[in-house]
Amino acid sequence: MNTRSLLYIVLILFSCVDEDFFGLSSYGNIKSIELSNQASNSVIDLAEKTVTIEFPSGIDRSTISIQQLTISTFATADKSIGDIINMNEEEEISITAEDGTVTVWKLIPLVASATPQLANSDFELWYKTNSGYYEPGESNANTIWGTGNQGTYILNKLATIPYEIEDGNLAAKMITLDNGVLGGTFGAPIAAGSIFTGVFNSDNLDPTNPEAAIDFGMPFSGRPSKLRFKYRYIPGVENKDRNGNKLPYSDMADIYAFLEVRSNGKIQRLATAWFRSGEEIADLTTMELDFYYGQLDANFPEYMFPVDQEFVSEDSAQFILPTHITLVASSSFDGVNFAGAVDSELILDDIIMVYD
Repeated sequence: MNTRSLLYIVLILFSCVDEDFFGLSSYGNIKSIELSNQASNSVIDLAEKTVTIEFPSGIDRSTISIQQLTISTFATADKSIGDIINMNEEEEISITAEDGTVTVWKLIPLVASATPQLANSDFELWYKTNSGYYEPGESNANTIWGTGNQGTYILNKLATIPYEIEDGNLAAKMITLDNGVLGGTFGAPIAAGSIFTGVFNSDNLDPTNPEAAIDFGMPFSGRPSKLRFKYRYIPGVENKDRNGNKLPYSDMADIYAFLEVRSNGKIQRLATAWFRSGEEIADLTTMELDFYYGQLDANFPEYMFPVDQEFVSEDSAQFILPTHITLVASSSFDGVNFAGAVDSELILDDIIMVYD
């Protein structure tokens, strides 16, 4: 058996582990849910069996569709993706576990703030995974943040970790790691530390394509004018491509956010804020970026333009609310192509949406 085959067997074993049980499962949980027009991530309370969902004020909540629903392994639900529900009041979903146990969940609607922030954007909360390492968020069920740690953990490496700045104040620390001989055998010599709004889906794990397992974005309905954050960056000494060739420029940190309009399977870019720099910043520094609404012109660098998307129309860019936000930070700007400098280090803290 070659190394790559062995690695894929390990990946499959890791991706198949779910809720642990012996015999027929009694689990009847909602693990994730997304409804049309919701304004922020659903808040799941496993103990109370409730899901709290915010909607922008003024929208018609009588014909809300279920866009995404993940429940316990081997369980079934009395509602499914595509069903229409009335969220003017509380709605119920009944989950039947493998052993026949029925759990009734309540969906609770709330009116969202017109100036929302990202949950846990100060990175004070980190939960311990079943594998023993830490991920940003209150729990696996209630977090808007993902990292690539599930991909690097199989190599016994973690590229994104909690970092104590001082007196218990935590931040996210991203490091570009050398994946060693095993990583090099399948064309992944380095792993860039990263954090993003979205979910790392281990069922789609592909060691040759880091983004294949990432479902970027989370519900969001604000129109901020600026993106503010604190950061520290120290690029590694030698910036190399995936073949080990030294590059004639420094490694760079990437921190960017897109406001998006998602409808009928189509994603359109509403606004863009992007920071890319290889400058060494030894002390935690505040950076503020403008959100540019609508089409970018030729004065912007090419990397800021969407690849497989379109911009919203210029008319709608002036007033339309986004449905989602995608925010990404990485210790190596080209880490998705396995290019970067080993030991590049990015500290990120206190992300704030600024409203006029």
